Formats: sequence, structure tokens, C-alpha cells
Amino acid sequence: MDAFPGKILIVDDEPDIVEFLSYSLKGKGYLIASAKDGVEAIKKAKDFRPDLILLDIMMPNKDGIETIRELRSLPEFDDTAIIFLTALNDEKYEIEGLKIGADDYISKPIKPELLATRIGSALRRFRKDEEQEQKQTYGDLEINKTKFTVSFKGEDILLAKKEFELLSLLVSKPGRVFLRNEILQRVWGSDVIVGDRTIDVHIRKIRQKAGIDLIKTVKGVGYKFDII
Repeated sequence: MDAFPGKILIVDDEPDIVEFLSYSLKGKGYLIASAKDGVEAIKKAKDFRPDLILLDIMMPNKDGIETIRELRSLPEFDDTAIIFLTALNDEKYEIEGLKIGADDYISKPIKPELLATRIGSALRRFRKDEEQEQKQTYGDLEINKTKFTVSFKGEDILLAKKEFELLSLLVSKPGRVFLRNEILQRVWGSDVIVGDRTIDVHIRKIRQKAGIDLIKTVKGVGYKFDII
């Protein structure tokens, strides 16, 4: 039995295009949802959690450029591929789209086989990156995101779930300073109320368990991980 290829959200204000794309992609085994503009697309994306979004540029209420900016500002869509659909024969829209986070663009009228090929390529790229990210090594530090394990110089470090998530976030971009509010949002989420000292407590525990200062404090700003 073939593996499930993934979920796709189609965002376009033209019902005929949505119907055509839905029919074509369902025939390839994809699970499909649709939205008629950017406002609906944001809501649908949060509920449906697509692997890939086909996003028209010219739409009412919220166009494709505004929509992708908002999507790329949300951590839950870091691993979502986005392909622009455009009828505009204007290179500046394509360039702008790629600059703000689109992974590809396809010009209308759309050829079904070309579309399927480009979607397949985008999803393979993302899944390959995701697989590579499951096990990462930074000097003497190794993090396995599949097994939720951390080791330093071959010695296992037993971390609680939030400690692991916090360390994983910081090491995802070595040298980058993560602001306290960003850390709270990405590790604990907006639905959980935690105290101001929560991050500090978890950082202290990580340092104690590792026996070395893996995380640097940037006073008055946040925290960062430096490659050991």
C-alpha cells in the first residue's frame, strides 16, 4: 500500500480553479481543504495543518502576499511548503513571494502533471530537511529529536520535556539570540500562563544536568546557544 502523500490547502477565490485543482490532487491521493481568501486560509491552515499550501496572489480581503507573511510569522508553519499560484505576468510578484517565504510559484493556466511534479518536489525537499533535523550534532553535543535524547561527550543528559524543547529551540539557530517572549510563545504557547522566571528556572536546570553552560544569557534580551 502506498504511503499517504500528504495534506494540501488550496487558497483561491475562483471556484472553478479550486474544483479543478481539488479533483486533480485527490486523484493523486492527497487530502484536500480549500479557502476562498487569505483570511479564511489562516483559519483553515490552523485547523487543517496542511503539509503544503497552494496560494493564489490576487484575492479579496487578504491577498497572497499578506497571507504568506502572516503564515511565515507563525512557528507552526515553519515546516509547511507554500507554492504561489499566479496569473500575473509580472516578475516582481514572483520575486517578492520567494523573498518572503514562498518555496515555488506556478503560473496559470495550470497543467495538472506539472503541478503534481512541483508539489511532489516541494514535499520531498521539506521531508528530507525534516529527517536531517531529527539528529543534530553541535561540537560535543548531540540532540536526537526522534528519541528525545541529549548527550554531551557521549554522556546522556536526562531532560524533562520542556527542558528538551527549550534546548532544541535554542540550538536550532546557533548564535541567534531568542527573545524571552519568543521562547515563551514557541515552547509553552499562548494558551499556557507561566511566570516570568519560568525560562530562567528551566535554563538553570539544563545547565545543572549538563554540567556545563550550554546556553548563554544575553542580559536584558534573552538567550542563545553557542557551538561548543
